[in-house]
Amino acid sequence: MTPDTMRALEATAFSIDALKLGRRPVPTARRGEILVRLGAASLNYRDLAVLVQGYLPTLPLPYVPASDACGEVVEIGDEVTRFKVGDRVTPIYTQGWHDGMPTLELRTKRTLGAPLAGVLQEYIAVPAEDAVAVPANLSDTEAATLPIAALTAWSTLQEGGVKSGDTVLVQGTGGVALFALQFAKLAGARVILLSSSDEKLARAKALGADVGINYRTTPDWHVAVKDATQGKGVEIVVETAGATLDKSLASLAFGGFIGVVGFVAGYKAEIPLRAVIGPMVRMQGIAVGSRARFEAMNRAIAQHQLKPVIDSSFPLEQAADAFRHMEQGRHFGKIVVNL
Repeated sequence: MTPDTMRALEATAFSIDALKLGRRPVPTARRGEILVRLGAASLNYRDLAVLVQGYLPTLPLPYVPASDACGEVVEIGDEVTRFKVGDRVTPIYTQGWHDGMPTLELRTKRTLGAPLAGVLQEYIAVPAEDAVAVPANLSDTEAATLPIAALTAWSTLQEGGVKSGDTVLVQGTGGVALFALQFAKLAGARVILLSSSDEKLARAKALGADVGINYRTTPDWHVAVKDATQGKGVEIVVETAGATLDKSLASLAFGGFIGVVGFVAGYKAEIPLRAVIGPMVRMQGIAVGSRARFEAMNRAIAQHQLKPVIDSSFPLEQAADAFRHMEQGRHFGKIVVNL
């Protein structure tokens, strides 16, 4: 039987220290909705940016953080045929984006974790059309990592037209980066990975990275990328840093593609226009992906029995420590909060 109230983590101010565990009413599944008892959630850099970096300064307080979770359907509303009680699902990040391009309203007003209530709570009600079935080979903890990080990596490679024999440049060892490494290898591509840690580079090579470059000891890493490709450059860059766009452009092959997905190194970048025009490269912002693309990705995950890389997990009572761990930037893969 579903309880009347649930535990929920609320931010009363834009600070990790302002995270408080309280209680909220359990929502009910209205017409067309499903009620999901969440088993696990995962953190993304956006969640940290909203909480401590003023990413959405007008967001009403208090709010429940985080966007990505997995759980079990415990109640269905009228007219729901997409799921049944007992199904394991993950809500999609941009609620209402089912295929094609999203509208501005969906991208600015219908995203979980801000401005919509987030998933660091025990239950959530969402439209049945705005959730996807979980790959059967994944646990709740593993599936909770998919909605933003995995789908962003998948979308970047799809938009870049990844194919066997391509070389993909991946920045860092966070969730998006390691999913991009795994998906690129599934496609038969070669992967060059950047990190400031030799230990992380070794772990990435164990996951399949072909070349590892320490950008701290090799600040001109774009030169090393060109050397590793015999002067040709890479076909696709998964740009998670943001502020390094100039070096990413210098790493591209003729006609290459940069998917700009993040800003962990800063919000601004100086772009030399000749590096865009001369080699006829493409650059595109990647804002996660649609439900249809999510489902296609899940089919590939199930087919290849792919497993997400989990760095660490924290109970809901210690979710603030999970955010601090992300802020320190030492993680390798995804940080999970067990509910």
